[in-house]
Amino acid sequence: MTATLPPQLARLIRQDVQGMHAYAVQPSAGLVKLDAMENPHRLPANLQQALGARLGAVALNRYPGERVDTLRAALKAYAQVPDGYDLMLGNGSDELISLLAMACDVPGASILAPLPGFVMYGMSAQLQGLKFVGVDLTPDFELDESAMLEAIATHQPSIIYLAYPNNPTANLWDDGVIERIVEAAPGLVVMDEAYQPFASRSYLDRLTRHPHVLLMRTLSKFGLAGVRLGYMVGPAALIAQVDKVRPPYNVSVLNCEAALFALEHADVFHQQAAELRRERALLLDRLDAMPGVRAWRSDANMILVRVPEAARSFEGMKARGVLVKNVSRMHPLLANCLRLTVGTTDENAQMLAALQASL
Repeated sequence: MTATLPPQLARLIRQDVQGMHAYAVQPSAGLVKLDAMENPHRLPANLQQALGARLGAVALNRYPGERVDTLRAALKAYAQVPDGYDLMLGNGSDELISLLAMACDVPGASILAPLPGFVMYGMSAQLQGLKFVGVDLTPDFELDESAMLEAIATHQPSIIYLAYPNNPTANLWDDGVIERIVEAAPGLVVMDEAYQPFASRSYLDRLTRHPHVLLMRTLSKFGLAGVRLGYMVGPAALIAQVDKVRPPYNVSVLNCEAALFALEHADVFHQQAAELRRERALLLDRLDAMPGVRAWRSDANMILVRVPEAARSFEGMKARGVLVKNVSRMHPLLANCLRLTVGTTDENAQMLAALQASL
């Protein structure tokens, strides 16, 4: 239940904010948690001990300093950032999305993105007081090229978000269509590669073709969802301007050191991603053979499925100890759809059994 603000306090809060719904995190205690696209693998015991000792030696009494620059340099090397390009850090991709809206808040500015998509694109626009333009995907969750180009011509958006692959549909869109959208864009285009560890291709090799394109990634899907660290790559002069609105100490010393440690042991996380890609292929085979279920191909660590009755299946799976995401009310195109996170072999077996029993 949401408490009601007394009138003398309610007048202080924006009316549109009072009418919003907060980002909801589902309670998951005691359940197999397959609702949030997290890496299900923890660090091996020896690395847990090594990381614990390293974090214990961090100077918590000091603000983050030069060590953050060390992390930026390590990420630039890891991501193979091109010459003339720079990188800025965020407290997860969510903060970077908010900072972009803040930096681009000029009169008449708007933000455009395909729908269904990541909810923070629209939320960041609303919170910054910018117009948000959503353009529906096709029924098979592909970009509607003509609708996108028409919306771009009509609204002249300052920012266009293209998730690559998309959330919650998990697919990579046609590269030719993407290029035509990029070429038509009057402002910035942000390629959001949050799920890059699981994708079959990246936009990185095309980044330098267009000076108005930014590439955004996160370490959350790499395996550090709890660390909250995102980064954005773009032309150095452009990154320098957006970076001016970033809070000075937005990445903590603990987050910074944990991320550096993870990059030093990137092979462990690459092995985990490879295992999840194998599990994804097995899941898709099993889902394709399940009567009454349609599963879409995935380039992420999630699979979108359509079932006869999403609410019944969601509650049935939860009653059997498995938590997934019911996305059926997010958008009309997602009617009766559930989003399943790819887990471990055992977790996936429990998920499949719970889904089968709930149909």
